[in-house]
Amino acid sequence: MEITNRDLTITRLIDAPPEAVFKCWTTPSLITQWFTPPPYETIRAEIDLRPGGSSLIVMRSPEGVEIPNPGIYLEVIPNEKIVATDAYTSAWELADKPFMTLILTFENVNGKTQYTAIARHWSVADREAHENMGFHTGWGIATDQLAALAATL
Repeated sequence: MEITNRDLTITRLIDAPPEAVFKCWTTPSLITQWFTPPPYETIRAEIDLRPGGSSLIVMRSPEGVEIPNPGIYLEVIPNEKIVATDAYTSAWELADKPFMTLILTFENVNGKTQYTAIARHWSVADREAHENMGFHTGWGIATDQLAALAATL
């Protein structure tokens, strides 16, 4: 997949099979264990894992502010790929301000997972804003947490 000037990416070889990494992304009780870098936490995850199905991941700041992240799945290939967007909130209801489409791939490399997360933004300005929010640090920590959890499954 070609990377554009609106994309931010994380790529990592995770010492766990694709099935385990995919499961961490698609099981609510696992998502709450790894998704958010401290001191933030993920307090709720709701998943309807199918094209057109909705997701809701709610994070909480250290100050107790809840941050809902609703979205819709566009493509789901078990253990291989997930594409989701925040352009819709649920049942094809348009979001007030779409921010990005998330493209996740899980490639089997000798029993390990070549994991790639692409955050494709609606504009270069959105990409820059996400980068300035600490994308690489935050998503890097979350990916470390994902890898550690997947290795236990």
